[in-house]
Amino acid sequence: MKKFGILACLIFAIPNIFPVQASALDPLDVAATFERLTAGTALANPSVVVMDPQTGSVVYEKSGYSPRKPASVLKIYSATAALTYLDPTERFTTSAWVGIKEKSIVIRGSLDPWMSLSDSVAKKMGRTSIPRIEYNSLSALKESNSGSIRNSTIYYSDLYTQDVSNIKAFFAKRGVVATMKRVSSSEALDLSGEEILSSQSPELQEMLAFALTWSDNLLTERIARLASQAAGYPLNDTGVARTFEKVLAGLGVDSKGLVIKDASGLSKENRVTAFQVAQLLLKIKSDSRFAPLIGGLPVGGISGTLRHRFIDTAPQAVGLVKAKTGTLNGTANLAGYVEAGDREYIFVIIADRLSKSNRAEKFARATVDRILGKIAAPLLPVFPTQPAGEVTTEAVLTTS
Repeated sequence: MKKFGILACLIFAIPNIFPVQASALDPLDVAATFERLTAGTALANPSVVVMDPQTGSVVYEKSGYSPRKPASVLKIYSATAALTYLDPTERFTTSAWVGIKEKSIVIRGSLDPWMSLSDSVAKKMGRTSIPRIEYNSLSALKESNSGSIRNSTIYYSDLYTQDVSNIKAFFAKRGVVATMKRVSSSEALDLSGEEILSSQSPELQEMLAFALTWSDNLLTERIARLASQAAGYPLNDTGVARTFEKVLAGLGVDSKGLVIKDASGLSKENRVTAFQVAQLLLKIKSDSRFAPLIGGLPVGGISGTLRHRFIDTAPQAVGLVKAKTGTLNGTANLAGYVEAGDREYIFVIIADRLSKSNRAEKFARATVDRILGKIAAPLLPVFPTQPAGEVTTEAVLTTS
């Protein structure tokens, strides 16, 4: 009798010690949660859409059709374009060669988006380093020419304009007037003598995952331009804008309200609607082509730009939110997917009208975390709960 009494008390006490996570909130409850928590001033009249991907229905919407600044949420568009028009397994090679012509260097590129302007960053991340190419090319130029190299020629193919300018400036600072001559890939091959160095990028899908996880602006810009070129448009912002429109049309997503000035989201002139972003997230979720995109999204409290989020603000949501951040001065956005027990929701929160202060942005991010925490881990007791003191007292009485 004594053992039975203790066992019975433990059974009733367990739900109080280890609450059991219930199944997902009903869509009506989700809508009520978002309505209550977005009604305050923390998010400064945000644009919000919550969608059920199983049905495609909008669960909650607030100013969802209002054109807003996406910030780095726009990287979702860039990644979608890349996986639409580029081979996800493609790698890019950049090599430098001593030229067969006197006082010449040949740099054979492939519009490698993995190129880094910082040698320290390149070493840390295993990326192609422009400074490494520059230093090694200068050394090889000196070794292969006994006379003055003051007036030299650098032949190049498939390099970004920014990289060409940096290479020219590097040589100029060291007293070498380098004439930069653009040539075709086949011409660059014919002009090449002895190889100086070669570097190869990871697969495109790995670079995309990195760009999304860590919100790498330059990498995103370059990948989006490659997609633009592959789609038949210019390798510039105008081409990127037309590519995004084409991608949305192909997926059946309304492009109304879309204004594109860059690919990374840095421009404050970019505009999207929360409903449009939600539609895009819905379409790519069910299309296996975009698995690398979804896999590259930061995970709340675990990876990338979300690695420090939710841990203190909504610990129950850690590991359950996979989303792209979007941060500018006065802007704190988040868009992606939140797991809720046996269900998942698509959410887009664009808070781009905040006071331009770190405090306001931090408060907004914490509010977003708490909202998602209500959805990600709705905890309900399975058994009626009792204060711990009463359970202890009952155990004593039963066993006496």
